[in-house]
Amino acid sequence: MAKQSRQLIPATAVIVVATYVAAQMLSDIASLKIGLVAGLAVDMGTFVYPITFTLRDVVHKVLGRHNARVLIVSAGVINVIMAAYLVWTAGFPSDPGWGLGAEFSAVFGLVWRIVLASIAAEVVAELMDTEIYHLVVTRITRRYQWLRVLISNSISVPVDNLIFSIGAFGGVLPWESVWGIFIVNLLVKYGVTLVSMPLIYIVPDKRIDE
Repeated sequence: MAKQSRQLIPATAVIVVATYVAAQMLSDIASLKIGLVAGLAVDMGTFVYPITFTLRDVVHKVLGRHNARVLIVSAGVINVIMAAYLVWTAGFPSDPGWGLGAEFSAVFGLVWRIVLASIAAEVVAELMDTEIYHLVVTRITRRYQWLRVLISNSISVPVDNLIFSIGAFGGVLPWESVWGIFIVNLLVKYGVTLVSMPLIYIVPDKRIDE
């Protein structure tokens, strides 16, 4: 009897997918805090989130465009569920002995606008990143792997940043603060993109047709 063939998923791909989802969730939670960097407002998820663009490129490289799309949409759904669960727990009665019920509710009870803006930005920008990455690999050049990451991220990151900044804070904060968040976030995201770019080399390159 012939052995039944099966497709093996590299362990590296499993780790990258898990890291991608974890980074998405962590950035959405951290974005609930607006910090100060050199006196300028920045949501604290900005220091984690940009790495997901390069991780998405790695998934695209090893698992293909279709699976990259599935990952993006799945992570969005997971984050919606996370937000719903946090809101539910924030509204649940707290044990008086714990003493932090009001603080927990104040942070996580108003999570929806920021998380939904973040999810919308993630899905739109990273699906765009998928198509640009695929275009570079299949139509322009396969020679420079770092270049495909740089080009795709350079276009998708500003789109993500614009959707998130306006969606999360437009009409809530003064517009000066909103554009300050946009600018600082953009600079930080590009910085993280450059630092994380070598991750594209952690898996072997292969022809990407789908």
